[in-house]
Order: sequence, then structure tokens, then C-alpha cells
Amino acid sequence: MTTLDDRITAVFREFFANDDLELTDQTTFSDIPGWDSVAHVNLINALEAEFGTKFSVRDIMKMNSVAGIRQVVAAKTAT
Repeated sequence: MTTLDDRITAVFREFFANDDLELTDQTTFSDIPGWDSVAHVNLINALEAEFGTKFSVRDIMKMNSVAGIRQVVAAKTAT
């Protein structure tokens, strides 16, 4: 069974074209080459597509690290 973290990692790896990319809760913009403000918007779009949801501006403001992304995605996908 694919976990939420596995799916997030898969989105990151595909988006940044890096199959070896390892994520931790502390991973931020400065840790991944190419993760700038424009890439962040497109990454959010890729996460929305993967999880079938839309993130609010408030959600996106919280998504400044992998921990923040995991927290927001988990909250949006909880049933």
C-alpha cells in the first residue's frame, strides 16, 4: 500500500526529475535545486492533481517545508 509520504515523495521526484531525491520534514526550498517561487506554484498544482484537492492560500502559506506540505495534505485528504 502506498502511503501519503510515498505519494508526496513521488510527486517531488517526478517534478524535480530526481529519482534519488530524499525528503525529510526539515527539507525546504533551499535544499532542492530549482525549488523557487515559480516552481513552488507548479509543485502545488502537481500535488493538487495527485491528491484530487485544491489548496487555499492559507494552506499554501503553511507549505514552506516538507513537514508543512505533509501536514496540509494529510488534513485535506483525511476522511
